[in-house]
Amino acid sequence: MLRNGLYIISTPIGNLGDISARALDILREIEVVACEDTRVSKKLFSLLGLDLHKKFISYEDHSEEQKAQSLIDIIESGQAVALISDAGSPLISDPGYKLVRKCREQNIYVTAIPGACAVITALQISGLPTNRFMFAGFIPNKDKARQDLFGELKNVDTTLVFYETAPRLLKTLATAEKIFTGREAVVARELTKMYEESVCGSWKDLQNHFMETEPKGEFVLMVAPPVQKEVALDDVRKILSQRLNETSLKTAVKEICAQYGLNKNEVYALALELKK
Repeated sequence: MLRNGLYIISTPIGNLGDISARALDILREIEVVACEDTRVSKKLFSLLGLDLHKKFISYEDHSEEQKAQSLIDIIESGQAVALISDAGSPLISDPGYKLVRKCREQNIYVTAIPGACAVITALQISGLPTNRFMFAGFIPNKDKARQDLFGELKNVDTTLVFYETAPRLLKTLATAEKIFTGREAVVARELTKMYEESVCGSWKDLQNHFMETEPKGEFVLMVAPPVQKEVALDDVRKILSQRLNETSLKTAVKEICAQYGLNKNEVYALALELKK
């Protein structure tokens, strides 16, 4: 018999065979299932051969705050509750952390049953550095918000991972080309499914590929870390001196730091010295 508490259960991202034996055992026994879309979850349960005579509760972003305590009340009444996503690992760009936080605050038992996750699966087949990476979630749909996000992350020295939708992919690739200039990128789609694809190359390569092949499915966009450019101090002096004749000190320092990945304070001190 299951201990009453919250069970965070990963479901397949495509291939049904990726559900774990442990996840199946718990889902067979559990009576209450919190999910994003009850219709999607019931279809998944049917495909997995699981009993549909359970209580399915919709748990979405806009209802997370209100529903969290009601789920905790169910747990405190002596029942076990499963939290699942439509696909993949719950809480990874999905609602759930507020529920977990409230459970912790109220000493409710919480455990996770690991499984498929698009972020990890995409990274594993990308060929990009995986010793450090940053998952930045879904890319905003507004042009300025998209540019702002990419601008904020362009100098972060790690592999970047994003989720994107098919209709916005080409627009996103065009924006990324301007901000992540010269960096290798990989687009993975339909992971673990029949039409799984992982395309790598330059931004132009990716744009050309998806202009020839209509983007379909769910996408993971990965960007390689920035290339570290070695530059001698004398060269920095020369470049900085030239830029100081053309623009303001602040702008010159900002541009050179961004271009060569240099320490802002050190370049600023050098700029002041040259000004004198």
